[in-house]
Amino acid sequence: MLEVRGLEVDFVQYERGLRRRVVRALTGMDLSAAPGEIVALVGASGAGKSLLAHAVLGLLPPNAVERGVVALDGQPLEPAARRRHAGHDLTLLPQAASFLDPVSSVGRQVRRSAELAGRPDPRAAAAAALERRGLGREVLRLYPHELSGGMARRVLLAMATLHEPRVLLADEPTTGLPADVVRTTLAEFRAMADGGCAVVLITHELRAAVAVADRVVIARDGRTLDTADPAAFTGDGAALAHPYTRALWQALPGNGFSVAEGV
Repeated sequence: MLEVRGLEVDFVQYERGLRRRVVRALTGMDLSAAPGEIVALVGASGAGKSLLAHAVLGLLPPNAVERGVVALDGQPLEPAARRRHAGHDLTLLPQAASFLDPVSSVGRQVRRSAELAGRPDPRAAAAAALERRGLGREVLRLYPHELSGGMARRVLLAMATLHEPRVLLADEPTTGLPADVVRTTLAEFRAMADGGCAVVLITHELRAAVAVADRVVIARDGRTLDTADPAAFTGDGAALAHPYTRALWQALPGNGFSVAEGV
């Protein structure tokens, strides 16, 4: 089980004249994900969702100051210990194609992931992983700069799921994907959770998150505000207790594009 309690992150910066400035990026994030469930972390851009994922894996830059607790199976772990779990028990599915090696072909990178996952035939496993996501064998010969944004996300998904992580943090995994691939991707996360993985789905697409998640955690301005039952996201959102959560729901297309003042 993954637990994040009271996570705060500051970045220390030095301006001209060596003046020290502290930027508070996360001011109180709380989240837990147990085996067998999908927890959606939802919020607008800049809410701190991706930063939380990088903090969980111990991937923050040297000028970051972290406070709070990140625990795996009840054991609090320092950033160095979390880095040792990264890519094994803890896996990040990043949103940016920059995580791919620009000078290595897609085939080589996916095959390397299959080798690290212990697949007996990495070449066949790589091709099959891409094919499940609608990418043919011709993609194996391409380089990252030749991929569209949606294709790059599918390649990253194939690499992240070739081994079987205990915790998957999926950062905006459906942005830019065709509707049918979005459905397939979410169904794959559901299958992973049903198989015992804890999935943290980081997204700003609230409607998609509600369709697959067991719980929805709402973040804003570097802190978590609310944890809601997906069943409460219906109609005009009257069943949603927190005004910001209700405002996010009501602002969606099909829900009136209503924007509450002061929320």
